[in-house]
Amino acid sequence: MALSNSDGSKGLLQTRELFEYVLETSVYPREPELLKEIRIITANHPRSLMSTSPDAGQLIALLQKLINAKNTIEIGVFTGYSLLLTALTIPQDGKITAIDMNKDTYEMGLPVIKKAGVEHKINFIQSQALSALDELLKDDATRGSFDFAFVDADKVNYQKYHERLLQLVKVGGIIVYDNTLWFGTVAMPEEFVKEELKPTRFYSIEFNKFLANDDRVQISQVPLGDGITICRRL
Repeated sequence: MALSNSDGSKGLLQTRELFEYVLETSVYPREPELLKEIRIITANHPRSLMSTSPDAGQLIALLQKLINAKNTIEIGVFTGYSLLLTALTIPQDGKITAIDMNKDTYEMGLPVIKKAGVEHKINFIQSQALSALDELLKDDATRGSFDFAFVDADKVNYQKYHERLLQLVKVGGIIVYDNTLWFGTVAMPEEFVKEELKPTRFYSIEFNKFLANDDRVQISQVPLGDGITICRRL
């Protein structure tokens, strides 16, 4: 039986106290003030759990630095926590293609992005992600041009996103998928899972199986936030 937090938070550590210890000791002291500002703004949104967990964000920034990411793509922006994180991490002449259907939530965090002086790095595309990705693939110069991709969007389409991103991300590049452990429900018997979590639980289980058998990528599934899976394109 999987262990879960009694307060329903996204962290998958066994106790809330241990999760808070990680945040207070290692994550928050190094979190830039402007990222903290977006996190606080997002906390007031009724769907605040959609935001990237700060501990997962810390690892994402480290990965981006390790591969010297310069050209990145993000599917699912929400209020822009992970978007600002990336914009602060990549070089001044770096670029982020950010895709989301909802511009209103993006604009919640936009004043902070502008304050950070990194708006010039962002190309925000208000669109369904699949159609936007297909449009990018029409340009041969875009294929294999991205160093890093982050996906935090509708889980039903994760496999379709994956197939397209494998064409857009260069060999040796990194793709990170968020929410791959889905509140820990992927390891729970179905009868113990809340009804509203069941559909995405199914898609998450299927996607995890798919990645485990995909020899085009090297993978590591990490129990940070709501679970992230890191894929290195081979």
